[in-house]
Amino acid sequence: MAKIKITQIKSRINAPSVQKRTLDALGLKKMNHTVEHEDTPSIRGMVKAVHHLVEVKEA
Repeated sequence: MAKIKITQIKSRINAPSVQKRTLDALGLKKMNHTVEHEDTPSIRGMVKAVHHLVEVKEA
């Protein structure tokens, strides 16, 4: 299956707690941190919920 790289590009400080928990579930802990995940519908849904805080690239 294809992989995607997700990088946190904006701060989580003023984000609602639901979005903070989504970033935690994706494995993003701080700014400019990058993680790699399988490109599944559930991961895409989490990325969509925090799309303004992250950047997605195909791996």
